[in-house]
Amino acid sequence: MLSKEMIEKQVSHCLKETHFEHLGKKYEGKVRDNYSFDAKRILITTDRLSAFDRIITTIPFKGQVLNQITRFWFEKTSDIVKNHAISFPDSNVVLAHECEPLPIEMVVRGYLTGVTTTSAWYNYERGVRNFCGNILPEGMKKNQRFSEPILTPSTKAEKGGHDESVSAEEIVSRKLISIDNMRKLCDIALKLYKRGVEICAKQGIILVDTKYEFGFLNGEIVLIDEIHTPDSSRFWFKDSYDELFKKGEEQKKIDKEYVREWLADHGFRGEGEIPLVPDDVRVETARRYIEAYELITGMTFQAEVGDPSARIQKNISMMKNI
Repeated sequence: MLSKEMIEKQVSHCLKETHFEHLGKKYEGKVRDNYSFDAKRILITTDRLSAFDRIITTIPFKGQVLNQITRFWFEKTSDIVKNHAISFPDSNVVLAHECEPLPIEMVVRGYLTGVTTTSAWYNYERGVRNFCGNILPEGMKKNQRFSEPILTPSTKAEKGGHDESVSAEEIVSRKLISIDNMRKLCDIALKLYKRGVEICAKQGIILVDTKYEFGFLNGEIVLIDEIHTPDSSRFWFKDSYDELFKKGEEQKKIDKEYVREWLADHGFRGEGEIPLVPDDVRVETARRYIEAYELITGMTFQAEVGDPSARIQKNISMMKNI
């Protein structure tokens, strides 16, 4: 684990944005800067942190953590579904096939939790019992495990908009996805979640819930973006789950829910002016991201203090045909 001092030093070197337009047409997502050329795409994972569908702040080393965790999971799940990755020329970068992204995200939830307005617990607490086509029983408590994981797909909002949680049937009725492809996506998503749960359990972690993004590559469904990272997933510590649940206390988290809760405590849930996140919260968030990497992969996180832009540009330039 990197020292707190190293993380604090990196606060002033966070990768907020990139300017490599010579690589191709640029598209800026919430977290990744994308450059498209010759049916390929370079995805550079920045240190931007999004929550409640807004860009909130930057977190030291976050981009490197996300990209390396995604690489780990791509390798662990390639037998379930192909992914878009070709190579990883830098710790913040993936060279991928250009895909036609599907207009939905596949969300899988294993537990009744969350603080956002689209979360299962937020809706359950307000009396919702049919959540995205899943009939939830009465008497459940926050952070309780579902008898079986549930699927709650969401639409992908335009930049600046809010995602909408809907049922699989609604996705099909809106003609966003064909019924056959929807069935395939449901099957793949549940298998990916099951694999994630199994691997995390061996490391003493609970994969609480997650989301997956898919695209078409030569007519075939492939996994794109990222998988089982602290941005797209919630993680809890397995050894303390039962005791904390019985006490009705919050679980020990190793994901960006820490920032979501800080924002919610300061009256922000996606609307209005974004509160300024103090450096101590950013440093603690970085520590949790790095901890997640080490716990999930079983490897020590390696990084150096400094602006990563020059390193990224050098490693990208070493790729053939770039």
